[in-house]
Amino acid sequence: MRNISCNEIIKTVKELFISANYVLPCDAERLIRESAKKENDPRAASILGKLAENLDAARECDIPICQDTGMAVIFCEVGQEVHITDGQFEDAVNEGVRQAYTDGYLRKSVVRDPFYDRKNTGDNTPAVIYTRIVPGDKLTLKAAPKGFGSENMSALKMFTPSAKEEDIISFVCDTVKRAGGNPCPPLLIGIGIGGTFDRCAVYAKKALLRPVSERNANPDYSALEKKILDRVNELGIGPQGFGGDTTAFAVNIEYGPTHIAGLPVAVNINCHVMRHAEKTI
Repeated sequence: MRNISCNEIIKTVKELFISANYVLPCDAERLIRESAKKENDPRAASILGKLAENLDAARECDIPICQDTGMAVIFCEVGQEVHITDGQFEDAVNEGVRQAYTDGYLRKSVVRDPFYDRKNTGDNTPAVIYTRIVPGDKLTLKAAPKGFGSENMSALKMFTPSAKEEDIISFVCDTVKRAGGNPCPPLLIGIGIGGTFDRCAVYAKKALLRPVSERNANPDYSALEKKILDRVNELGIGPQGFGGDTTAFAVNIEYGPTHIAGLPVAVNINCHVMRHAEKTI
């Protein structure tokens, strides 16, 4: 059994959310810069260039990449040989978020009641916490701040098992088409297939954490990722909705077992700011 103090968890969560909001993963930044060079539409290429300049400005000025610093989503893999000390695990995660959004000067965007009393909680808590118990004596934390300009454009559909590949592709494309320029394209599209109504949405959210340079290990799903990306980019929505070849940077699919009578599919839209950061303690 290995002891991990809540103080270490607080420190790590704080660092992760500040880092995720200030600096993109290397492969995501590289994709933005490469897309600017490949884009055929001059206006779209110019916009992609401005997005790259924005990344430079955030780094040089030590400020967040985007003003919407998101709702704090965190995936936690807790080794079954880990013993959390000095407090409660979820309290520690929320304290880390609280400190990140206060000390990191990140916008606090969470309201305490979704409908009747939309008062800001003042510290961006509570976080959305997904926890899995895994083998080992380590704790892995994956922070994913999620802005709602893109979150609002997401969708879920309960297909029947008779659905074809084309049905799924059309559903994703229709979702992106309806979104238009609202989610600040070019997009990262996370897709969840399988599970239950709620689980496929978690798959889609988790898909956004995968590096944009990494395709699904299953060749069938890897091929589907490419087909969807090609079809989405044929829509011509382009960077920030002004037209062009680059409506999406990448499509990531995560999937899992489901019921014999169902085929849930979730589409989680993410803007061009493909934020996430992780650390293993």
